[in-house]
Order: sequence, then structure tokens, then C-alpha cells
Amino acid sequence: MSDFRQAFIQFAIERNVLCFGEFKTKAGRMSPYFFNAGLFNDGDSLRKLGQFYAKAIVAAQLPFDMLFGPAYKGIPLVSTIAIALAEMGHNYPFCFNRKEVKDHGEGGVLVGAALAGRVLIVDDVISAGTSVRESVELIKTSAATPGGVVIALDRMERGIGELSAAQEVQQMHGLSVTSIINLDDLVEYLQNHRELEQYLPPVERYRAQYGIK
Repeated sequence: MSDFRQAFIQFAIERNVLCFGEFKTKAGRMSPYFFNAGLFNDGDSLRKLGQFYAKAIVAAQLPFDMLFGPAYKGIPLVSTIAIALAEMGHNYPFCFNRKEVKDHGEGGVLVGAALAGRVLIVDDVISAGTSVRESVELIKTSAATPGGVVIALDRMERGIGELSAAQEVQQMHGLSVTSIINLDDLVEYLQNHRELEQYLPPVERYRAQYGIK
């Protein structure tokens, strides 16, 4: 596991973004861990979050021309990621959407740079894939090309069928999905940190029951 991935897990635990216990998922499953990116809710944590996304994007060598953040969670994400990438010497335009069409001023639903070229979609997680589908439609309507998706955590967990939410996005839209960390990274982290070893067995059982093959 890359050093920045280990550092991100530690960072998420310190900020109580990544918690262990018993949590009910949308699917009704009892998960032994929970990830709430909304708790990256101050200036310093948002700055660091953007840096971790930027490192994951650069490490994956993703080919893209600009960034897009779907409302609402994607708005601060795309902003901080664009800043972090610029600080690393990679200056990209970015854009986000409104939930409601603005009928005055510049109007429309898009804010920022015009959608063009290969567009990398940024979000926190993929659950039902609704946000990605809406983003793909917006991008194609603007005659641009969806170029991939980057998220913070890939739970690598089956949905209704045998595929995970990320795999369903890949299959449905032909888009690569990159994450800062995934469930395998989390398991490896727990294996190497004795102070957290009590959380490893339930996470491994959950992965064996619901994880993708």
C-alpha cells in the first residue's frame, strides 16, 4: 500500500471520518465500519483531503483535461482538488453544477469553466451511482467526454448483483473508477496496527460475506 494511502486512513480515523463499530447501511447490512466524508468539515481537513485526492489522481496517471464536481458534496471537493493539483504543478480548469437552474445572471446549471475535453468526475463515494449517471449526462450534453471517476473510498461491496457500485459504473458507462483507498487497503492497515486489531475480524467477515469476488 502506498504511503499516502496509509496516511489517508490514519487521517480519516483521527478526524472520526472512519469509525468502527456497528452501522446499518442503506442496503440494510450491518457494517463494522463507517466512512463519513462530511466530517472533513474545517479548512485544514479539507485542504489535506484535496491533497490526498491529488496524489491518488497523479499516481493513477489518469488522462483528463478538466475536473467536474457534482452538487452538492462535489463542489468543495473539486475546488480543493484543483488547488492541490495546481500546487503540484498540474493546473486544471474545474466546473460544478447547481441542483436548480438559475434563471437570472449567467443562468444555467453549470458554474466554472466550460465543460470540454475529457472530464474527470470527483465525488466522495459511489453508492447507487446516481450522482455519476447525472454527471455523465451533463457532460455529454455539453459535448464533452466523461473521462473517469475518482472517489475517496471504494467499499468493494456487492450491490444487488455480483458487482460493486464502482464496477457497475465501469460496466454501465465504460469509465475507470479510481479511489484514494479501498477495502483491501483498510484490511491491510488493520493488519499492521495492533492498536486496531480488534476491528480486523469483523471487517474480514464482512468482506467475505459481501465483498466482490
